[in-house]
Amino acid sequence: MAEPLPSPDLSGLFNLETPIRAKPSVTEPSSPGPVMTTEVVPPPPPPAHQETVVIPGGVPSQPPPSPAPIQSGPAGGSLPRRLLMIAVFLLLVGGLLVGGRFVLGLISGGGEVTLTYWGLWENDAIIRPVIAKFEADHPKIKVQYVKQSPRQYRERLAAAIARAEGPDVFRFHNTWVAMLKNDLALVPSTVMTPAQFGTSFYPVAVADLVAGQNIFGIPIMIDGLGLYYNEDLFAAAGVTPPATWEEMLTLVPKLTVRNGDQILTSAIALGTTGNVENFSDIVATMMLQNGASLVAPTGTEAEEALIFYRKFASPSDPVYTWNDTLDNSVYAFATGKVAMILAPSWRAFDVKQLNPDLRFKIAPIPQLPGSTVTWASYWVEGVSAKSKHQQSAWEFLKYLTSGESATMLYSEAAKTRLFGEPYGRVELASTIADDPFAGTYVSQAKYAKSFPLASRTFDNGLNDRLIKYLEDAVNTVANDGVAPAAALETARAGFAQVLSSFGLTSAAAPQTK
Repeated sequence: MAEPLPSPDLSGLFNLETPIRAKPSVTEPSSPGPVMTTEVVPPPPPPAHQETVVIPGGVPSQPPPSPAPIQSGPAGGSLPRRLLMIAVFLLLVGGLLVGGRFVLGLISGGGEVTLTYWGLWENDAIIRPVIAKFEADHPKIKVQYVKQSPRQYRERLAAAIARAEGPDVFRFHNTWVAMLKNDLALVPSTVMTPAQFGTSFYPVAVADLVAGQNIFGIPIMIDGLGLYYNEDLFAAAGVTPPATWEEMLTLVPKLTVRNGDQILTSAIALGTTGNVENFSDIVATMMLQNGASLVAPTGTEAEEALIFYRKFASPSDPVYTWNDTLDNSVYAFATGKVAMILAPSWRAFDVKQLNPDLRFKIAPIPQLPGSTVTWASYWVEGVSAKSKHQQSAWEFLKYLTSGESATMLYSEAAKTRLFGEPYGRVELASTIADDPFAGTYVSQAKYAKSFPLASRTFDNGLNDRLIKYLEDAVNTVANDGVAPAAALETARAGFAQVLSSFGLTSAAAPQTK
C-alpha cells in the first residue's frame, strides 16, 4: 500500500450545514386555568309587609302562609335537619373539588402516559431494571419495551411512523439519518445542546448525528471493528497481535498451515466477500486508512486498498491464507481454523456460544504508519416526529442515554454475557478500558470514521445497496480478472446513483427543500 495520504473528511455526509428542517417546538403541558369558586350570596331581607302576588293571567293569589316556628329540642327535629344540610353541603364541596381536579388534570395533561420503545438487541430481562428505575422516578410515565427483529426493521419502522402507529422512542443505525430525516424529532436544547453533545460523545457521533444546531439522536453505545485473535495459536507460533499492516504481512506465514494447496489453518480471514463477515466494513476501513474517498471510491488510494484486501485470497501471493472454500469466518474462528478475524464487539457472543472453551482476546485493528483510522458502526436512540407524547419521550430518552442508565444497562447485560455494549459516552470509557473484549472498542472510538457501508444493518436501503456495488467490485477483480480501476469505476457510478436516490448529492450533502 502507498504511503498514507491525509484521511478525507467524510463527516459532511450527515454533518449538514443546512438544517434538514426547522426544529419543532416541544409540547409543554398547558397551564391550569383559573379555579372556579362558588360564592354564597345571602338571601335578601324579608319585606316589611306581605303583598298580593299576581300570577300571569290576572288571577290574584293569596300570600303564602307564614312558616310555623321551629321547635327546639327533640320534639321539633332541628338538629337532624341541620346535620342533613351540613352533609349535603359537604357532598357539594367534595364534588366540586373532585370535578375541579379532573378538569385541571385534563388541562395540564397530568394523566398517566404510556410510551412505546422499540429496541433491537436487549432482552426484556436486561432492559427492564433500567426502565423500572425511570418509572419509579416518573410515576406518571410508563414504558412498554418491544424487542424487534432486525430483519426489515428500518422499513417496518418507517411504515409504522408514517401511519402514526409507530413507537415513541426507537433505536436506529448511525448511517440511517438520511433515510429517517422526516421521521426523527430533533433533540430539544432542554435535553442536550450541540456543545454538550460534542463533549459527551466521540467525534464520529458528532459527524453522524449533529448538523449545525440540530441533533437527530443520542447514542448509548459505540462499536466498529476489532482484531480477534486466538491466544493458543498465537502462543504456539510465538507471535503477538500486529499493530500495523506491515507486521500483519510478516505474521501470516507463521500462522498459516497448509497441506499442499489445502489450507488447514488460516492466519486471517481476508480477501473474499461470501465467507468473510463484515467484509464491507473491512474494505471501507482499508480505503479510509489509505486516504481514499468513499463517496467516490476511485483513484490510486482506493485501488491500492482493494488490491491489498485481495492479497490474502490470491493463491500466487506470498500471504495467501484464505479462500472462498473455507467456512464462514466467525465459525472458522470459533472452531480454531483461523487465527484472526476483524469483527464488531457483539461477535464475541457468537464465538463464545459456538465454543465456550476457546481462549481469545480482541486487539485494536492494524494501522498504516503515520496515521490512525478506525471504523464506527453503532446504534442510536431517537424520538418519533409523530409521537403524541413528545415531552415524556424526551424525558425518557434523556434518562436512557445518561451515564447512570448506560452503566446500569452494561451491568445488567454483563450478568448473562461477556460484557455489555461498549459505552458511547467518552467519560465512561476508562471504566472498561482494561476489559479484554470491550476495551478495544472504546480505545479506538476517538479515531473512528463511518460511512453507509456498514454490514448487517438489514436496511434494504442505503447500506445494503452500496455494499452490493462494493461486493461486485471485489468479485469482478477476483473472479473475472477485471482491473481494479475499472471495477471501482463501476462501483463509483453505482454509489452516485444510490446516494442521489436517498437525497444525497455527489458532495454527500442531503437535499433539502
